[in-house]
Amino acid sequence: MKKVLGIGNALVDILVNVKDEEIARYGLQKGGMSMIDAERKRALHAQLRDVPQVCATGGSTSNTIHALARLGMPAGYIGKVGNDEMGDFFRREMERFGVTPHLIHSDTDTGIATTYISADGERTFATYLGAAAEMTAEEVNPDILSQYDLIHVEGYLIFNHDLILRVCQAAKAQGLRISMDMASYNLIEEHYDFVEMLLREYVDIIFANEEEAKAFTHKEGLEALEVLSHYCDVAIVKVGKDGSYIQMNGQTTQVDPVEATRVDTTGAGDIYAAGFLYGYLNGMSAEETGRLASWLSARMIENVGAKLPDEVWAKVPEML
Repeated sequence: MKKVLGIGNALVDILVNVKDEEIARYGLQKGGMSMIDAERKRALHAQLRDVPQVCATGGSTSNTIHALARLGMPAGYIGKVGNDEMGDFFRREMERFGVTPHLIHSDTDTGIATTYISADGERTFATYLGAAAEMTAEEVNPDILSQYDLIHVEGYLIFNHDLILRVCQAAKAQGLRISMDMASYNLIEEHYDFVEMLLREYVDIIFANEEEAKAFTHKEGLEALEVLSHYCDVAIVKVGKDGSYIQMNGQTTQVDPVEATRVDTTGAGDIYAAGFLYGYLNGMSAEETGRLASWLSARMIENVGAKLPDEVWAKVPEML
């Protein structure tokens, strides 16, 4: 069986359900994403001390790798955490679900992404990158890559040009295929030339939502997919309630959305990538692969957080 390696920002997700007025009280803007420092992180968490919370491993690629392991695919993960309780939690949770952790350690606190979920399902983020932001190319052992067939690169690492470039170079030198999730339209706009070079020279599989695809191609839907397919062997554009488009083996496939009741969209794109990569590496057709990815994504938005409950995973064999 093929093996998948992920590299990204190793974060611990903390999810809390709040009322709109409470978000304002915490000094946050509803629906926004605030990057915070260690002092602000500690202050926010002091305010949440008595509020019920859900705690899980986080970071976009970490979520994808977790889901691939739950699907039964051998998987590993590279990230940087602190020498602290949250860093230990991250490692234990990875191992508990069958992921091989290749973690780098720091004296800086482990990164934490706190998600405030409103009654309407909208998410407000306060993200402290901590140790995750310190990862350098020199800290990544290239020998790890030789144990895998594909590496999934987190788009949020785009700001670290040296790290992502040298990892891609090492992956290509060792014959790995490279997949990447674009992650954020504003990062694409800020680092356009670098992203264009990565797609042209290294990336084999690219995932993008509508906003990200438009930021890169200046087009929408099928037209955006067509542009991306000139760069990568496989291109996926997710178009929300309209489903997704896949360009693979020179053919375009439209994947219908799967009906779901929206509760929380956290992790929907991450698990879509997991479902797609599982199907792709196991020789499924584009239609089969897209259907699995969409089904997993639909189930994700019906639950709070970026991890599916065990009872949903129990239904996966029926899909496969």
